[in-house]
Amino acid sequence: MGSYIALWAIMYCTVSFSWPLTLGLAVLAALFLVRVFIIFHDCGHGSYFKSKKANNAVGFVAGLMTLTPYRHWRWQHAVHHGTSGNLDERGIGDVWTMTIKEYKAAPLWLKIQYRLTRNPFILFVLGPLGLFIVYQRFSYKIANRRDRIDVYKMNACIALYAVAMSLLFGFWNFLWIQLVVTTVSGGAGIWLFYVQHQFEDTYWRAGDEWDYTDSAMQGSSFYRLPAILNWFSGSIGYHHIHHLSSRIPNYNLKACHESEPFFQQVPELTLRSSLKSLKLRLWDEESGKLVGYSALKN
Repeated sequence: MGSYIALWAIMYCTVSFSWPLTLGLAVLAALFLVRVFIIFHDCGHGSYFKSKKANNAVGFVAGLMTLTPYRHWRWQHAVHHGTSGNLDERGIGDVWTMTIKEYKAAPLWLKIQYRLTRNPFILFVLGPLGLFIVYQRFSYKIANRRDRIDVYKMNACIALYAVAMSLLFGFWNFLWIQLVVTTVSGGAGIWLFYVQHQFEDTYWRAGDEWDYTDSAMQGSSFYRLPAILNWFSGSIGYHHIHHLSSRIPNYNLKACHESEPFFQQVPELTLRSSLKSLKLRLWDEESGKLVGYSALKN
């Protein structure tokens, strides 16, 4: 978190004479912000620190940096962990996924909406701006009152942050830097979340057939990344371990994975093989696989 703040201080010094240098620093800051989000994420699980107060305090500050309301997101993400891979519990904290049967039966307007939502440009380029600047400003009606109020508190803090940074950098300078940071970090974050559950042999089952352990081990990938990317992403590529036990902090995920051969018998993705996920769109209940739109012709 300190490195991210330091990069903003350096950008303050460079923005007046070199926008290309500032742009490069903004991209670097975005990578550090991905790591900040993982700290935020672990605090939400109560795993980063032993102290609950420390988790909540750091989580709130990290939430301000990532433009994400801490308590509301914590509730939303807990729902994701409790329902990931359950066909009957889709809709909160996941990537919208339809089955082939559902897609075929859907009206044209819903098919168009679905295709737009799953379009890579919209998902990874426009998506971060919509998610972190717009979507996170609103709360779910089914969230409890305290979690809903948390959204309003964070919105007020973000407004103060924007005003202060605009006075410091100048409005337009702050705006374009923040947009670059949010787009790059958000795009990377959405991609990580996407490939961790959206791969060919992932796990989806109806409610009565769904199993928590099977969902964690079969529906969460092991994303084997180069060391530097693994560091920036806080080892979240060991996603099967995280879903099996969310109270394991990111700095212990690798050691846990390597300690037990059972944990290594999971779907493994590399940077190259993960690109195949971009073509996968629908869940085929008959084959038990995620497939592309081409499967609709069969």
